[in-house]
Amino acid sequence: MVYQLRINGELDQSWSDWLGDLPIAVERQPDGSLISTLTVKAVDQSALFGILERIRDLNLTLIAVTRDGQEI
Repeated sequence: MVYQLRINGELDQSWSDWLGDLPIAVERQPDGSLISTLTVKAVDQSALFGILERIRDLNLTLIAVTRDGQEI
């Protein structure tokens, strides 16, 4: 399964290693805010939850989780 995790703010590419070598894309919103999107190829839910726990431990604000283009 491929998931996209949207996080408030800009994550520098150096965070990729700490998050398990995930690609990070940053985009500016119409209001000027920045959103970082992580693309996760998770083999199962426990792998996804591991990454979500890392995001929580970093005190990052998770905006959305999508799978196959559908928010979950």
